[in-house]
Order: sequence, then structure tokens, then C-alpha cells
Amino acid sequence: MYATLIAVAALWGAATGLLVPRAAYRLSVEPEERWRDSCPAGHALVGPAGGWLGTPACRTCATEAPSSSIQVPPPTAEAPPATEVQTQAPAPAPPSTVPRPLTGPPLTGPRFTAPLLTGLTCAALALAAGPRPELLVWLLYAPFAVLLATVDVRVHRLPDQLTLPLAAATPLLLAGAELLPYDGGSWLHALLGGSALGGGYFTLFLIHPNGMGFGDVKLALSLGAALGWYGWGILFAGTFAGFLLGSLYGLGLVVARRGTRTSAIPFGPFMLGGALLGLLLGALSATP
Repeated sequence: MYATLIAVAALWGAATGLLVPRAAYRLSVEPEERWRDSCPAGHALVGPAGGWLGTPACRTCATEAPSSSIQVPPPTAEAPPATEVQTQAPAPAPPSTVPRPLTGPPLTGPRFTAPLLTGLTCAALALAAGPRPELLVWLLYAPFAVLLATVDVRVHRLPDQLTLPLAAATPLLLAGAELLPYDGGSWLHALLGGSALGGGYFTLFLIHPNGMGFGDVKLALSLGAALGWYGWGILFAGTFAGFLLGSLYGLGLVVARRGTRTSAIPFGPFMLGGALLGLLLGALSATP
């Protein structure tokens, strides 16, 4: 049974991970900009859910690529004699109908990175949590976590379109998990954990706003609820792991001379990575 559960979780993660690159491209914009509606070539992104769901490739670019590679054979007509003088001026070239390229990250990238990362994350969570009801919450959260990390790495921001719904949905889903049998946590602890971690990050933001983004504060609300589900010890462990991972990364940049002590780094991926380690520890030590 556990093998089947892990396999299903891995397939779920891989399938949802295929949808991450397009959403990450659309959300990787500056704070004052609206999300992207077009691919880098200027074609409108279409598909289910207003173009948010779909493979990384733009449908128009994918259909135009084969036709653009067709080689047109040169004309076989003989060239005019050397003595013939052409008096007619060449016709002007028609205006280009190719959309003007847009700026920003490419729509496509390493195709299997997001599905592999999401699939491994979901498989690890299934292995640790087993058939507990909170596993459904973790599996729903996983693709959004990978999406958030991807956007933060690209543009150093965590969009409100993701952090705020997760802050509301995580405790609500955990409330439903507590109503089912064999759960391994406490909804009250989750609610308190989200408030505590969000408040702690908000305090850090007020003390040093240049070192802590407000997007991190909003992400902390959902991560605190998830970690708090397994108790205060897991909340502390997952939070500490996130800061430790971020500090090691920053130290590595300094040692490699790719940054300084004041260089800005995307902290969201380290928050999410620390929370994952905390959830794995909490799930393994939980007693239903």
C-alpha cells in the first residue's frame, strides 16, 4: 500500500510540475507590472483557465516552428544576360507580421526540472506522512511551493496571487484534515503556528525591511500553519532550517566571490526548503 501511495504521489507531483513553467513565466514580473499574457514572441497565451494551465511551449510558436524550418528551393530560371540592364526598381519588402519580441525570461527552460522536483517532493512527503489525511494538504501545496520558489529565484519576489490564497487555504484544509480519522496533528497548533511565524517575520521586516521582503511575511503565514500542525518543536525546526539554508547559500556566494554580505538573495526557496525538512521530520515523528 505504501509503495502505491508513494507512486501516486510522485505521479501527481510530476503531472502538476509540468504546469509550473508557464505559470512561473507569467508571474515573473516586477511588482508594479501585471502578469504576462503573451509569450516572448508576442503570441497570446491561450488554454484552460485563461492560459494559466498548459505546457511550457507556446501553442503558436510550436505550430510555426516546423514551417519556419522548411527550406525554399532556389528558382531554376536562368539569370538574365550580363548586358541586360534592369530598369525596374525592386518592390519594397512587405511589413513584417512577426510580433515584436517581449522582454523577460524565456517561456521554456529545462523542461523536466519542475516535474522532477515536484515529483520527488510529493514522493518524500508520502513516504513520511503515509495515509494520513494531512498528506492531501501537503500534496496540494507542493506544486505551488515549487512555483513560488521558481518565481522568487527569477525576480526576487513572492506574488500575492499565490501567497495570500495559500495563507487562507492552508489552515482551512488542515481544519478539514482534523475532522478525518488518523490525522497526525492539531488544527489549533496550526492556526497558532501561522500567526506566530507570520508575526515573527513581520517583526523582522519592521526591524530590517531591506533584508526581509514583505512577500516572505505573507509566505510565513501558510508555512507556519503547516509546520505548526505538528507542534511547536517542528515549527522551530523548520524555521531554523530555512535560515540555516539561506545563510549557507549566502556564505557560499561570498566565498565564491559572487556576492557580498549585503547582496540580496531570494529567501523564499530557503523558507520552503526548511519547511519541507520540518514537515518530513514532523510526519515521521507524529503519532495518529
